[in-house]
Amino acid sequence: MSHVVVVGAGQAGSAVTAKLRALGFDGEITLIGEEAAPPYQRPPLSKAYLLGEMEQERLWLRSPEFYAEQRITLRLGAAVTAVDPAAQTVTVGGEVLHYDDLVLTTGSRPRRLPAAIGGDLAGVYAVRTLADVDAMRAEFVPGRRLVVVGGGYIGLEAAAVARKLGVAVTVIEMAPRILQRVAAPETSDWFRALHGAHGAEILEATGLERLLGEGRVTGVRLSDGRELPADFVIAGVGITPGAELAEAAGLAIENGIRTDAQGRTSDPHVWAAGDCASFPWKGGRIRLESVGNAIDQAECVAANILGAGKAYEAKPWFWSDQYDCKLQIAGLNSGYDRIVTRGGEGGSVSFWYYRGAELLAVDAMNDPRAYMVGKRLIEAGKSPDPALVADAGSDLKALLK
Repeated sequence: MSHVVVVGAGQAGSAVTAKLRALGFDGEITLIGEEAAPPYQRPPLSKAYLLGEMEQERLWLRSPEFYAEQRITLRLGAAVTAVDPAAQTVTVGGEVLHYDDLVLTTGSRPRRLPAAIGGDLAGVYAVRTLADVDAMRAEFVPGRRLVVVGGGYIGLEAAAVARKLGVAVTVIEMAPRILQRVAAPETSDWFRALHGAHGAEILEATGLERLLGEGRVTGVRLSDGRELPADFVIAGVGITPGAELAEAAGLAIENGIRTDAQGRTSDPHVWAAGDCASFPWKGGRIRLESVGNAIDQAECVAANILGAGKAYEAKPWFWSDQYDCKLQIAGLNSGYDRIVTRGGEGGSVSFWYYRGAELLAVDAMNDPRAYMVGKRLIEAGKSPDPALVADAGSDLKALLK
């Protein structure tokens, strides 16, 4: 009987196993995860779960009964220590498992602040796993002081939760502006104003020299010599793809685990999907860190394991919740040379990214209609006249015709 082993019990790992069964695969499936919890959603960790608005069980992608009913063997709290593509085996908990096909859905890991600058002090956290968030929840007490290192979406989401819970917040960002790597200045400006209106202090073009404290963090020293008090610190300084196992196994690595258009790695019996995988896209190669990509790519891999032979066609979309703002992003803005601003109702706004006459992406703040229309236009390869987009009185849906 054929055996598919999936390493990484997150969104992509759960999706590939469920899709294999839905497509009629009748062999063995083993899903292995380092964490003790069953596969769960990560986005609510830094939002609803941290706020105490969501119970742990509601994070679970599927009930534990689902895996039993679908004959998916869950190996949780178990780290895979080796992959041997030649023998087609993985080693987990001292046991060697044989596979016919292996899927690596090993996700990504947060960058930690270096121990050399105090990153190993107590009270310093990253936001990635359930355990990370459980460890920091007790810190969110009104009147305490939080320093967030990094002005990307994870850092800003944590800052928003902290302000909602009455914690004093300072965000420090080394780049000239928050969100610089991922968004236009217009989007950065909008979120800077939003955080300022809620009482968060944002320090841009400001580096971290070191964390202060003996045993536990008590403050931070900035690159300009200033020192700020801190009862706790959250590092939101990016993530790295979980490619260590693949690299040790001799698989090709290129900004993550390199795959072909179908999700196959440099070994014909090993596949990869989700945050850890880089794949061909529009003549280049990208790696996407999003729930949508994890699910869609994993389901494509499941079909291809069963012989579908289809290329994965990414449709990038992302979101972020901060305070009362829901940001929805369609497309990828890399290479834009023009921003078109469209005002909406009740203070909503959207920023449309163009390269020449081509629409690349849309950032929509509390404007789901602009997001949906922009997403459909981008997926259809249509680029509306920027003047029509900018005219708040024009009918957005008419742009789809």
